[in-house]
Amino acid sequence: MDLELRHLRIVRAVADAGSVSKAASLLGLAQPALTAQLKRIERVLGGALFERDRHGARPTRLGELVLARARVLLPAAKELQDEAVRFAHTPSPGFRIGATNGPILGGLVDRLDAERTVTTFTSWSTHELINMVELGRLDYVLTGACGDSGTPTGTLLWETISLDPVFCLVGEDHPLAKEKEVELADLAGEQWAVTPGDGCFADCFAMACARAGFTPGTIYETDVPTCTHLAQVGRAVVLCQATHQALPGLAMVPLSGAPLRWRQLLGRHPTAPDATWVVAQAKQAHTEAVRRSPVYSDWLVRNPAYGTAP
Repeated sequence: MDLELRHLRIVRAVADAGSVSKAASLLGLAQPALTAQLKRIERVLGGALFERDRHGARPTRLGELVLARARVLLPAAKELQDEAVRFAHTPSPGFRIGATNGPILGGLVDRLDAERTVTTFTSWSTHELINMVELGRLDYVLTGACGDSGTPTGTLLWETISLDPVFCLVGEDHPLAKEKEVELADLAGEQWAVTPGDGCFADCFAMACARAGFTPGTIYETDVPTCTHLAQVGRAVVLCQATHQALPGLAMVPLSGAPLRWRQLLGRHPTAPDATWVVAQAKQAHTEAVRRSPVYSDWLVRNPAYGTAP
């Protein structure tokens, strides 16, 4: 026989009542039945729990130990049961998602919001978002990292949603705008525009340029609208995720050989709701973003070995 909560209730009842007969009456049991139960409990625990005489029942040293534990465990078990009942009858909670700049957040929110309320928080800083999740202020963080840099350290649980090449945006009048692919070296004389972040992308970009035989010129770190404007007027080439949807006046051009890659990551608090389902929705949102990008879809046809899976 294994020790169960009902056994602890019997021990507590005998101690509180001061005798087996009074405890049996309170529990609605016959005294012989309660006495037999108590003996079985004592055999499981390895010794007598009560000293019994004509004055009643008093806990032994072992009984005091068991009783002390019972007075902690029984209220805790009752609290757990009550909380579980409340949880089961409470409407499902919404999702709190933090995100850095990325093209699949909208699709993810759209898919989740069909089932639950979704709130979002945006920051350029992955570190800030991770800290908010660790503090319980967010459930999930949707962010990214250079293709080979792995996942952030800490207490969050991470899933790789996709691994995509990095493309570039140029003005529609740019000499390379109609090319199917360009070598990174073909852009050696350009100025560049990127959105800010606290990862290693700037270093990865510099290393990719070095491998291509040049040092990048001016790099403007600014917001998305400014990056877009600089590309439209021919002032800069913008590095972008392959699932990006180019605006009028811009052309998205793949880089040959995918010298830069971007890993889409979804981090979650260990207690985040419906984690498996949310991860599946994020991956589906990415798949839909690929379908909406004719340039990326065409590139994948020409590069079937690459794929978008992690």
